[in-house]
Amino acid sequence: MISRPKGTGTAMTTTQPNTPPSTADEPTMPLSRAFIDALDTTPPADDPTDFGELPVSVWATAQTSPAAQRKDRYVPESTAHPAKMLPAVAAHAIEHYTKPGDLVLDPMCGIGTTLVEAIDLGRRAVGIEYEPHWADIARANLRLARKRGHDHDGQVVRGDARQLETLLPVECAGQVALVVTSPPYGPSVHGLVKTDREPGVDKVSKRHYRYGSALDRGNLANIGHHRLLAGFTRILTACARVLRPGGHVVITVRPWREHAELIDLPSQVIACGVAAGLVPVERCVALLARVAETDLVARGSFFQRDFIRKQRDVGLPLHLIAHEDIIVLQARDSRERAGGATGEKLVHDEYGAIGPGHWAA
Repeated sequence: MISRPKGTGTAMTTTQPNTPPSTADEPTMPLSRAFIDALDTTPPADDPTDFGELPVSVWATAQTSPAAQRKDRYVPESTAHPAKMLPAVAAHAIEHYTKPGDLVLDPMCGIGTTLVEAIDLGRRAVGIEYEPHWADIARANLRLARKRGHDHDGQVVRGDARQLETLLPVECAGQVALVVTSPPYGPSVHGLVKTDREPGVDKVSKRHYRYGSALDRGNLANIGHHRLLAGFTRILTACARVLRPGGHVVITVRPWREHAELIDLPSQVIACGVAAGLVPVERCVALLARVAETDLVARGSFFQRDFIRKQRDVGLPLHLIAHEDIIVLQARDSRERAGGATGEKLVHDEYGAIGPGHWAA
């Protein structure tokens, strides 16, 4: 049975996802501003949440381009999403932490990358998506996967992931082997290029770089950094409740710059996971650059390259992003269990896990 928040008495149902939350249901988990400001992964020595050194693995997930990874496997409309997860990242997490027939969840599934990769690998999948348009695209991608012969259970529920336990089908309670997701980044470096040519003028503009309407304050991408972290903590708390014993949460995330200041979102996400009752067990590197014989070949977008050039012009020695951080967590009561479904045993200390690193193609 799945545990419930005290005093709610809420059962997992298949209620309509468009049903608005009750007035008693706060839009974000109540976290103090002081907690958010102090998010860090280097607590004092006597802090019981000090997990020490986390195991690190490098995932070689960009040996082929993002377009090649999606070719003939995702509908063309998928391209317009501002922050698509790299299919190879989701596929590696699913292969490493689950076995065929397991249930995989993405509470912010976007175009359904996690779901498509899961059913292609013989797993069951369920996703939650806030924006109706992307929920429709995710369903179209699942239909395309089924046409390829992958007919495992896969479904998309339209709704706010902060209401996760009221949105998931009742049969998912305590059955989720793996959560794979990513928080929204906002309009920083995403988007597609459009060139308008006029006589003597080439005008380059950016499109498809925002999540839905900027006026929609229910969208986590539009509510500011601190409320985003609080909302994401609430989502992780609900994910922890639906995990089966030994289940994992895998979050792909990267830092970004705001007014030239580096926002260390990966470390903040780890702290959000701890606040949600999860235990960090790995902090890995998923490459966004191709591994060549002697170096890495970056695959930056036009706007990422343009941003780097402009920053260098004003004296900031920035480089193209070559990887994303992969944060791996487990439910606190399963920290002494075996590490995932692959049979690879993790040796745990009092608070964390120590295990071998690996390269993955």
